[in-house]
Amino acid sequence: MDIRQLRYFIAIVEEKKISAAAERLHISQPPLSQHLKTMEEELGSKLVERSGKYFEVTEAGKTLYKYALQVAQLMEEAEAEVKDIGLGLHGRLTLGINTFSVIELPQLLQQFQQYYPKVTYKIQQNESSYLCKLVRDRIVELAIIRLPLELDDFSVLHMYTEPFYFIQSKKFDFLEHDVSLANIQNWPILLPSTEGLGVHYSILEAFSRFQLQSHIVGECSDTTLLMNLIAAGFSSSIVPETILKQYGDLPLHAYKIPSAELSTSVGLVWLKNHYLSKAAQNFVDLMRKYYC
Repeated sequence: MDIRQLRYFIAIVEEKKISAAAERLHISQPPLSQHLKTMEEELGSKLVERSGKYFEVTEAGKTLYKYALQVAQLMEEAEAEVKDIGLGLHGRLTLGINTFSVIELPQLLQQFQQYYPKVTYKIQQNESSYLCKLVRDRIVELAIIRLPLELDDFSVLHMYTEPFYFIQSKKFDFLEHDVSLANIQNWPILLPSTEGLGVHYSILEAFSRFQLQSHIVGECSDTTLLMNLIAAGFSSSIVPETILKQYGDLPLHAYKIPSAELSTSVGLVWLKNHYLSKAAQNFVDLMRKYYC
């Protein structure tokens, strides 16, 4: 038996006549009668008996009818859900985000949830190069990363370019002059990342590009600890604007470094020439509207 035969049988039981069932199903009577006969032969049971002009359902037929209704309902629900997934109304959004998160991300996800309330989420946080690996391995479909990275395999939606700030405790006097890499190179700096990761590399590369020596006293990948250490006067640091906005209530002096000296781009990436779920496509569209 298949789902089509079960739907034929449901119509026969409910209409009580082959002619009425055939009319309901928009088919002719002979093939419908043949389907009924085939089902009875396959099951080895009489499913209906003629009583005057109408069919009476046997006990075996009543049992089959009960299950046929359940199967038909499940099939309808499956078809509806698959169509919804195709439209992005259901499904799962898998998203990687950089360790230094996009400040607007909670609001963007809340907006996306309002549009697609039945979508579920898998969100993983890590550094940018590892997020690219997760996208390549299809662990997540999308990732918000810091550039530059080798992205030949990826489609990239540029979101924004982010400046960096030199920060130190308000226990120190406010610097009256503009801040550049040259005039902060002798300050002790605790880096907000570990060696080999994007922000760590970007800061050291900027000093090197201008042939400057930096006074690096250490590194700290725990953002909260880093910011509290700086606020306490333990050291100075250089951080992306995103971090500064997240910890704006701490007693800190913040000085913007010229973007020509140090800045990074943030982008949304996904694999080229690979299937992208409708939920992911809808999220890309939302990000494109927001940032482009």
